[in-house]
Amino acid sequence: MKIAIDAMGGDFGPEVTVPASLHVLRNHPNLSLILVGKEEIVCQELEKEEGHDASRIEVHHASEVVEMDESPSLALKRKKDSSMRIAINLIKEGKADACVSAGNTGALMATARFVLRMLPGIDRPAICSAMPGIAGSSHLLDLGANVDSSAEQLFQFAVMGSILKSAVESINAPSIGLLNVGEEEIKGNERVKNAAKLLTESNLNYMGFVEGNDIYKGEIDVIVCDGFMGNVALKASEGVAEMLTTFAKEEFSRSIFTKLAALMSRPVLNAIRKRTDPRRYNGASLLGLKGIVVKSHGSADKLSYAHAIEEAMKEVEKSVPKQIETQLHDHLELSA
Repeated sequence: MKIAIDAMGGDFGPEVTVPASLHVLRNHPNLSLILVGKEEIVCQELEKEEGHDASRIEVHHASEVVEMDESPSLALKRKKDSSMRIAINLIKEGKADACVSAGNTGALMATARFVLRMLPGIDRPAICSAMPGIAGSSHLLDLGANVDSSAEQLFQFAVMGSILKSAVESINAPSIGLLNVGEEEIKGNERVKNAAKLLTESNLNYMGFVEGNDIYKGEIDVIVCDGFMGNVALKASEGVAEMLTTFAKEEFSRSIFTKLAALMSRPVLNAIRKRTDPRRYNGASLLGLKGIVVKSHGSADKLSYAHAIEEAMKEVEKSVPKQIETQLHDHLELSA
């Protein structure tokens, strides 16, 4: 298995991507990596790390970097020698099985769609990621690739999400919910109602409408929505998490008594932090492409970025794009 790493992408670039890559490499003897970026900088980071197998690492020079605030259209047109573009090109050329990048999300999506193209039967790509929950994780899509989606596209998202969940977590017939403003059939706009009709008539394990508070229950394996709703839900969740963390720190530091309470509560707080640690869920899949592209959070640290690489590995092992192409055809034939 060979994965191309956009070593220059993200807020920290090679300072994180190179150590994270080597960490994964040590744990997976069947893996080889292509580190794409400015050769001198990447090699400097490699020299800082000891004990890695140089025979399984290739450095591919790229003279340009797509900045985090750069226009996706301009990045696509003007930066053809960027680390992001070359890493994706390596998939098309058959030199890599997947690509991982923490770079500009819009540019990554635009470049991947232009270079790799869409799978037959898929109109638009979707961003999908796991979300922690009480009973287990749920995969949510779309998280922002499409702010406005038709009923047919929501159905396609459901198929892709179901296949991904089944592949990476070995779940047979994952349950699917359609995010809506209520669970009742009469609620929601026409697109959501029409998507529900398509899902009901399919052989997917469709459970009906779900609401926002169901995302973190973890009772539904795949939750489907358009990118507008998904991105709002994701960013609102991040904001709530930050608020609760800030409140807890403030309250525990108010007096000597609250500081003592914090000390006594540390084992419980550490356990909660571990269960909800976003680093364990890093790695959003760009589904619907003729290739595997995984987006890491831009501010990812070593552990977080390593999880994104391992997500790409799982998708390569299970041939997720091929499964999507085959099963979507089967579902469309059934609904017809």
